[in-house]
Amino acid sequence: MSQKALDYESINETVKKAQYAVRGELYLRASELQKEGKKIIFTNVGNPHALGQKPLTFPRQVVALCQAPFLLEDPNVGLIFPADAIARAKSYLSLIPGGLGAYSDSRGIPAIRKEVADFIGRRDGYPSDPELIYLTDGASKGVMQILNTIIRGEGDGILVPVPQYPLYSATIALFGGSLVPYYLEETANWGLDINDLRQSVAQARSKGINVRAMVIINPGNPTGQCLSEANLREILNFCFQENLVLLGDEVYQQNVYQDERPFISSRKVLRDMGPPISNELQLISFHTVSKGYWGECGQRGGYFEMTNIPPRTVDEIYKVASISLSPNVLAQIFMGLMVNPPKPDDFSYDQYISERVFHLRTTILPAEEDMPEIMASFKKFNDGFMEEYGA
Repeated sequence: MSQKALDYESINETVKKAQYAVRGELYLRASELQKEGKKIIFTNVGNPHALGQKPLTFPRQVVALCQAPFLLEDPNVGLIFPADAIARAKSYLSLIPGGLGAYSDSRGIPAIRKEVADFIGRRDGYPSDPELIYLTDGASKGVMQILNTIIRGEGDGILVPVPQYPLYSATIALFGGSLVPYYLEETANWGLDINDLRQSVAQARSKGINVRAMVIINPGNPTGQCLSEANLREILNFCFQENLVLLGDEVYQQNVYQDERPFISSRKVLRDMGPPISNELQLISFHTVSKGYWGECGQRGGYFEMTNIPPRTVDEIYKVASISLSPNVLAQIFMGLMVNPPKPDDFSYDQYISERVFHLRTTILPAEEDMPEIMASFKKFNDGFMEEYGA
């Protein structure tokens, strides 16, 4: 009998090659132990609410009203919800004909993209164009969309940091590209040496791989560092010289627990550098509501911003986004609330600030006696990754 299309032997080989360790063998074994009654702390992914972190009150109030707009017609609504939450819910609902049950623009609701652009402008000191911001179902979907646009086949390589978040190795394999590893220096606060980058590119090219893009994860995952401004300048210059697209994974920018080295966005440093690089280097930056003191992983809200991407390519990215019709509308509202939270004069401001400070100062860590086993598991995964990619 001939093989069927979904028999294992005949499915897409890139699907078989893709490995996603944070949901792989260790996770499945942990799930088995949990079913046996063992107490398991799942730290395989950043998932703070699953570890006991409480959601912020204000965004949940706004979203509750958006989900159940009939509550806004109740004369007692003001006894349950604060006035600023009611006002924000009404504002968002006015922007979505049909409410949360209707599709939005494939790029996301224009007014929320404007809120994101204003946030980026305040953060970096340079204006941002809402037309170059796409809202996505979590940052991961945005990363996948951009990598799918860049990778044309196994001859195309993507520079990825090691240690890395396995989204990149899995997605590059899934799209049939080649991962080109570069190694972070633990003794240099997990920074990177530009000479090592050049060596990684040279080795890849000697194998016939055309390196087309570079990923940086800043703040680092799983390493936790913030890249210095000097290191970011070196990276940007390197990408400019080598004609690489820079993909800036900045989803942990709110998870900074030290003052010595603050988070600085790649976009800000690029703009500070001035022409010609600021007008020519292609940069895609990613953010999400899943991390930081929000931790709204299950809501799947994210965005990417495009810098110096040609209009015809933007049109193609829009075309692909439109195939999915629209990103999750509820997630878009969460994103709007994250980038445009309560202001000092708003009723909910004090509670919002107090909850934010509490979440940033409170961490939930595994028991000390469990750390050797956790670190051994991480080392096993990382050693396997390095062996696979020829380190």
